Amino acid sequence: MSDTLKIVIPMAGLGTRMRPQTWSKPKPLVSVAGKTGLEHLLDTFDSLPDPKHTEYVFIVGYLGDQIRPFMEANYPHLKVHYVTQPEMKGQSHALWLAREHLHGPLVMLYSDTLIETDFRFLANEQKDGVAWVKAVPDPRRFGVAEVDSSGRVTRLVEKPTSLDNNLVLVGCYYFKEGEALVSAIEEQMRRNIQLKGEYFLADAVNVMLERGADFRTQEVKVWLDTGTIEATLETNRYFLDHGRENQAAHLGEDVEIIRPVFIHPTAQVENSKIGPYVSIGAECRVVDSKIENSILEAGAYIESVSLAKSFIGRKAEVRGRGPEEGACSLNIGDNSSVIM
Repeated sequence: MSDTLKIVIPMAGLGTRMRPQTWSKPKPLVSVAGKTGLEHLLDTFDSLPDPKHTEYVFIVGYLGDQIRPFMEANYPHLKVHYVTQPEMKGQSHALWLAREHLHGPLVMLYSDTLIETDFRFLANEQKDGVAWVKAVPDPRRFGVAEVDSSGRVTRLVEKPTSLDNNLVLVGCYYFKEGEALVSAIEEQMRRNIQLKGEYFLADAVNVMLERGADFRTQEVKVWLDTGTIEATLETNRYFLDHGRENQAAHLGEDVEIIRPVFIHPTAQVENSKIGPYVSIGAECRVVDSKIENSILEAGAYIESVSLAKSFIGRKAEVRGRGPEEGACSLNIGDNSSVIM
């Protein structure tokens, strides 16, 4: 690829399925396995063929003013363009707003989609586009890519009614020419191809296919999601099972660790049982508690409780009457307080 590669990440959504965590921060800054979702997303691009000739385009909206300072503090070496999507009119609309940056090759990845893939093949990719897919037993809740006998994509279909094609679209696409995508989106808008007031990217890709674009699929084995609390806890379990655990925190006496866990080096744990599948963020303090299958974001304080399948926001406080009371499941946002 001779042109600069653009990595386009739409992240303007309200994150309603992640509330209350997203009342105070955008969904990409919610934590999982010791990092924000955005950091995990950027890790996906470690295999880019030419990172020096790569620019990022973030399409922000709700609480998007938190993204730029986060990137400047943690990724000052990356060149990032910021585009604001003030109204939720869909994926294609978001990309259309960013059209001044969509020249040459681009990869688009949704902000709550985490996949394991190797992008090095893009250096020699000849197709007009690539759609990443994963085979699943029942594709009817998703969108799928229909392909012909040669492997060429013929159509993208949202929520198919049959099980014949199980190649589900995971939310990652490569476009050889961003200009061709923008042109297709403008045609989509002229035809008013939308659903419930939103313009979906699959319809823009179908316009490209109608025009003769040559797309293929790229299969992934690992597809994770941070779109809901339950899915984020599942993703946390996967990461901890696959090399993201540590035990570098200040552990007091009478602490039992059941691996795998992530405990930030600045966290403090005393007289507690932690794990399995627990992530504890920076400056957290856990006292006299039992915690399993849960995420504690930075600065949380937990005392005398038993938690399971819980998500505790930043600087939130949970106090109970003792871990022997039986495990409870909580989802409380930043700076909240629960006394039981």
